[in-house]
Amino acid sequence: MNTKTAYRTHTCGELRLSDVGKRVVLVGWARRVRTLGGVVFVDLWDRYGITQVIFNQQWDKDLYEQAKKIDREFVIQVEGEVRERENKNPNIPTGEIEIKASKLTILNISKLPPFTLEEHTDGGEELRAKYRYLDLRRPPMQRNLIFRHKLLQFTRNWLSKEGFLELETPFLIKSTPEGARDFVVPSRLYPGHFFALPQSPQLFKQLFMISGYDKYFQIVRCFRDEDLRADRQPEFTQIDCEMSFVDENDVLNTFERFVTDAFKELLNYDLEPFIRMPYEEAMNKYGSDKPDVRFGMLITDITKDVQGHGFKVFDNSEYVGALPVPGGATLSRKKWDQWEEYIKQMADVPGFFYVTWKEELKAKGPIIKILGEETTRELLIKSKAQQGDAIIIMAGPWEKTVSALGTLRMNIAKELNIIPKDTFKALFVVDFPLFSWNEEENRWEPNHHPFTSPKDTDIHLLDTDPGQVKAKAYDLVINGVEVAGGSIRIHDQKIQQKIFDLLGLSREEAQQKFGFFLEALQYGTPPHGGIAFGFDRLTAIMLGEETIRSVIAFPKNKSGRDPMLDAPAPISPEQLKELHLKIVESDRE
Repeated sequence: MNTKTAYRTHTCGELRLSDVGKRVVLVGWARRVRTLGGVVFVDLWDRYGITQVIFNQQWDKDLYEQAKKIDREFVIQVEGEVRERENKNPNIPTGEIEIKASKLTILNISKLPPFTLEEHTDGGEELRAKYRYLDLRRPPMQRNLIFRHKLLQFTRNWLSKEGFLELETPFLIKSTPEGARDFVVPSRLYPGHFFALPQSPQLFKQLFMISGYDKYFQIVRCFRDEDLRADRQPEFTQIDCEMSFVDENDVLNTFERFVTDAFKELLNYDLEPFIRMPYEEAMNKYGSDKPDVRFGMLITDITKDVQGHGFKVFDNSEYVGALPVPGGATLSRKKWDQWEEYIKQMADVPGFFYVTWKEELKAKGPIIKILGEETTRELLIKSKAQQGDAIIIMAGPWEKTVSALGTLRMNIAKELNIIPKDTFKALFVVDFPLFSWNEEENRWEPNHHPFTSPKDTDIHLLDTDPGQVKAKAYDLVINGVEVAGGSIRIHDQKIQQKIFDLLGLSREEAQQKFGFFLEALQYGTPPHGGIAFGFDRLTAIMLGEETIRSVIAFPKNKSGRDPMLDAPAPISPEQLKELHLKIVESDRE
């Protein structure tokens, strides 16, 4: 890499003992400035590293006086000689050398930053978001964005070698809701008409398959107007992929190799072969469709074991499940009360009980009295608990109860430090239900999107029992985080129309929203499927970051705002008039 420019001969991270005696010119930011006994020490920083520069009044008094004017984050140019450092710093690659300065040019001054630009800063998240351009100078952000770059390049190279073509799709499209709300863009030329920003390139990549481009990919920006969480942003980046003439195994095998190779190349980490876990197993054992399989604490169905003993909470419940708690027998009553309160606030389930197992059994509630000590002990053993452990028992509707146990499983594992550190476990969750029932709107909804193909063996159920139809859909989960999702798509126009009918889309509405696509399906559509990675999520997982904001250069905050730009913001009356828009006062405060 050629780093020489009009301003420098070397970067601040490349000089070593072998360069001693060289005359060099460095430029960068003054990260630290210290004056001790007639010597000014400057840690000169750029994105390549830090080099110590010294100005000694015994060598050049005028230069020393000039150096005393340097403050934090001044941009300076230094010319001098590389020499061996007396007090070496083993913590940085350049720690064995320093620059004996002979010339200094202050290229620009800096205000004192509002927080320290160090590994660990004293700035809060909102303050750092407002001055994001300064936060990006900090070493953690530098490392994260450099890693993001490497993962981007790896992705492009890997997919290109596999025969995928990088093809672009438009950002200004028609609104075709896929579950979340669209961001809409008013048209100046067509009053009352709107474009939408894409939630994903879903239909376009399927059209590429119809067009004969059998392997497509795109690293693409997507937009969803939805509530925010730690792993969501209103705009985000996807690795979007599609393949023709493939089944589920073809897609999963291809992208298992991609992820495995990425971890090996970028982290030197060997992932174990990916488990393929059916949705029902994930829910029953882990209480989640994105299970963290790095540790045990598996949920056990004990419905048949506890019903029929005359305890109404159990007898009247659809499901009763048990969750083992390692070391739970030594926990305080206060801790159990905290977990019970947490569950009450999170989920409306009628039963929460626990049994601790030391030398003798103790329980909250009448468990032992009703079931008997022998049956209770058998429940502990069935739940994989050992002496010194405990189990939590919850009862209620199946999905709500296992989900509550799954949430509690993760919460307890984090509190008790059960989850292994520096470990990655990946799996594919498969065999999702194609539909879920929306009780409020009294209709079926797609669990993924309406273009997902049903299992061939379940197509006949579309007419009789849609809730039992399984989808050719799959999610990639790493350490309990969904990082990718995809499916085999519907390539038969008649089945696609049937799905629209089941979802309650009238023929007129389906034609209005998807007419172009329904027609395209009639022109020789090949079997095809694909997957889309949340690139920000994948990057964050690989780096061990808790939130994707840590791996995005300019993210929105938790409220969906950009504190640096102060956006979103009003536009002028002239712009509103030009766009044929009028602001209507909202009832919301």
